[in-house]
Amino acid sequence: MPESADIHDHVKPFVYETLHSKSLHFTISQIQSRMQTQRPDALDLDYTRTMMAVLLFNSKPRNLAMIGLGGGSLAKFCHRHLPDTRIKVVEINPHVIALRDEFGIPCDDQRFKVRRGDGAVYVQGAPYPVDVLMVDGFDYEGQPPALCSQRFYDDCYDTLQPNGILVVNLHAWHDSYEVFVDRINRSFENEVLVVPGADCSNNIVFACKGTLLPLFDPSIVRKRLQFDQQTWDELRPEFFRVASALMKRTENRARASSVNGGSTSR
Repeated sequence: MPESADIHDHVKPFVYETLHSKSLHFTISQIQSRMQTQRPDALDLDYTRTMMAVLLFNSKPRNLAMIGLGGGSLAKFCHRHLPDTRIKVVEINPHVIALRDEFGIPCDDQRFKVRRGDGAVYVQGAPYPVDVLMVDGFDYEGQPPALCSQRFYDDCYDTLQPNGILVVNLHAWHDSYEVFVDRINRSFENEVLVVPGADCSNNIVFACKGTLLPLFDPSIVRKRLQFDQQTWDELRPEFFRVASALMKRTENRARASSVNGGSTSR
């Protein structure tokens, strides 16, 4: 996508700064991203910590792609804490990319790259399959339709390695929220886990190109992995919530299977 071809088609975000934080906004009432100035690589918003619970299913992904840069919270976190992971970030808005230095997003190197592009186009022809695909793409009007279509989620499935994980941030209050979840279920053959956000507005969806439960490593919620103590203390509640949601889903499916089996036997 040419750098200047459609620059005027994108809304320019602004940075709101306090004594302890910087945040990225399209409107003052909606935070796109927030950074602690004293801990720029930390995940300050709860939903981003929930998204990182993907590590419960793959603690050391080789290749990870992100659609949506924002203030770079997830990108910076992964760059710091997943040193053996190749990371590619696709962001459509050139004004957002222009703020990368403002938010301390690392420079491109052999394992970390930020590229301007349309996320929907990226998954139609990704140059290599990935182990983890994180979708957190929002614009001035909210969730772009191109990142919520059935075709998009089908393409996400095709972009993943076998047993790869898609992680999607969805607005729970969106009029079409249930439609979006249904589309993900259809693309991923119902191998989907929905975790309501702690803030009641962002729900995180984990979808697997395979089966989630065998990939789950329960020992991770009892240890720090590669994190310092403060970071782990921040992540652990969200990791527990995701693990609990998975166990509840497993129990519900087993109960439903038992009921259906009983009906069939009669």
